[in-house]
Amino acid sequence: MLKSAFAAVALLAATPALAQATGDQLPDPNDNSDTYTIAGGAAWIPDYEGSDDYRIIPALAVRGRVSGISFFTRSTYLYVDFVGRGDNALELDVGPIVGARFNRTGHIHDDFVDALPDRDTAIEVGGFVGFTYHGLTNPYDALSFRLDVVKDVAGAHKSTIFTPTIDFGTPLSRTTYVGLSLSAEWAGGKYADYYYSITPADSIASGLPVFDADGGFKNWRLGLLLNQSVSGDLTHGVSIFATGAYSHLNGDFKDSPIVDLRGSASQWLGAIGLAYTW
Repeated sequence: MLKSAFAAVALLAATPALAQATGDQLPDPNDNSDTYTIAGGAAWIPDYEGSDDYRIIPALAVRGRVSGISFFTRSTYLYVDFVGRGDNALELDVGPIVGARFNRTGHIHDDFVDALPDRDTAIEVGGFVGFTYHGLTNPYDALSFRLDVVKDVAGAHKSTIFTPTIDFGTPLSRTTYVGLSLSAEWAGGKYADYYYSITPADSIASGLPVFDADGGFKNWRLGLLLNQSVSGDLTHGVSIFATGAYSHLNGDFKDSPIVDLRGSASQWLGAIGLAYTW
């Protein structure tokens, strides 16, 4: 979630009734003042994309807005939205994306998969375009439709990835924010070959059968985000966040021996931690 995530730190109430009950004045839903949030915690992720082994790693995220330009991290990717919030309910979202993919770049717990050659870190650069509609259920919610397109520029998988995403986020109260996300990924043939094919040499080294993976519809994902203020106000101070996601691999990505024989097409991810907003 890009701009919908900023609702968690840009409002004091979800409805006029709440403001009247507390004696507070409702904030301007079109507020473009500067804001910053930094979050840290721990994430529980698959050992590799398609693994049934999991590991715990440190998690760090930032989001903010400077002079109307928003930025937000999702996983290991940074998004920057150059179009500021206007007075209209419908707004355009467009900007660059840069990030890194660390799939199979280190030790793998599964001995068969670990016997395969390590992969290089992919540096992916691209952009996104979409639109956000505000005020579906209250003046401060956001429903977003977005298409992300990134390409590896570091010579790892050398492919392009397309990710359409639907996000919805809304405050439930002065202290609680919830967000939902549904996305899918299409990956090119070079991506599929780099991470999921098993060459004859790989087969000899690992004992896994030879497999030639083709690109296409890679996976779909459903995610949930919860943000609970500790200091009593989502616009500043300390909050607790928790996020979880389920994704399912498809096609040759699911049928690859590193998934079908040694892993699982069902993938889970979770993170929990503290955030500070000012």
